[in-house]
Amino acid sequence: GYSSVEGYTPLNGYIGALIGRVGNRIANGECTVSGQKLTLAKNENGITHLHGGDVGFDRKFWDVTPVEGICEDSLILKYVSPDGEENYPGTLTVRVTYTWNDECELKLHYEAVCDQDTIVNLTNHAYFNLEGEDSGSIENHTLSIDADRYTVVDKNCISTGELRPVDGTPFDMRKGVRLADGFARQAGDEQMTIGQGYDHNFVLNGQGLRQIAVLSAPISGRVMRVYTNKPGVQLYTGNMIDCTVPGKSGRVYQKRDALCLETQFYPDSINHPDFPSCVLKAGEKYDFTTIYAFS
Repeated sequence: GYSSVEGYTPLNGYIGALIGRVGNRIANGECTVSGQKLTLAKNENGITHLHGGDVGFDRKFWDVTPVEGICEDSLILKYVSPDGEENYPGTLTVRVTYTWNDECELKLHYEAVCDQDTIVNLTNHAYFNLEGEDSGSIENHTLSIDADRYTVVDKNCISTGELRPVDGTPFDMRKGVRLADGFARQAGDEQMTIGQGYDHNFVLNGQGLRQIAVLSAPISGRVMRVYTNKPGVQLYTGNMIDCTVPGKSGRVYQKRDALCLETQFYPDSINHPDFPSCVLKAGEKYDFTTIYAFS
């Protein structure tokens, strides 16, 4: 991250960003919601709709209320997305509460309501390096993800609809994988080649708020456990980081200096009826939680 807002002005990998209305990709920027065809910005290579469009929630200034608690402190972030913003239907009222407690847990509680049927897939694009912000590559980190399948993508990183078993692939992280060992298999795996590393959604096992991933660093000994009640998580290993503004320590971030674990609905879920639905019906409440717990 950066020490001032100015560092975030160039759009470099959505560093630290709260993503919306819809995180990840929508094929051809097109979908249908409750019979209404939506044409959205093709803001990724003129082909796909990515992370909410030309001016997504990551580009917005949110109303922020600090709350000092006992053994925890919070920031309540609020934003009202007007009807038609980025061509999404309905006025969407969003509240995301960030809470940090004395147990070293960062809790993100996402809430939203809309006055029309719409689509919502809020997530967070924080990058993590457990050795330290200026320590270089995360290739020696070990990561486990509780998922038996992952979503296959085409050459444009769009979901094909196939949920492929992880068995025998670099995506089998159920028992933990040193990332350098996974990267070493890139040339022999079509999916890894397309993503230039890991840039895929994992189909998480279980339901409800549960532990879905564990990241650990060998030198610092730090561990991060991830909990969510979302059905998927996008692992992105910073394969295309290309920053120009130096970060907090004065170092310009490089490829694979950090990774993201973006809890979410599956990418392009609105165009795949058999995927968990990201449709938010008018008057219903969107309510999901993600926790990053450090030890």
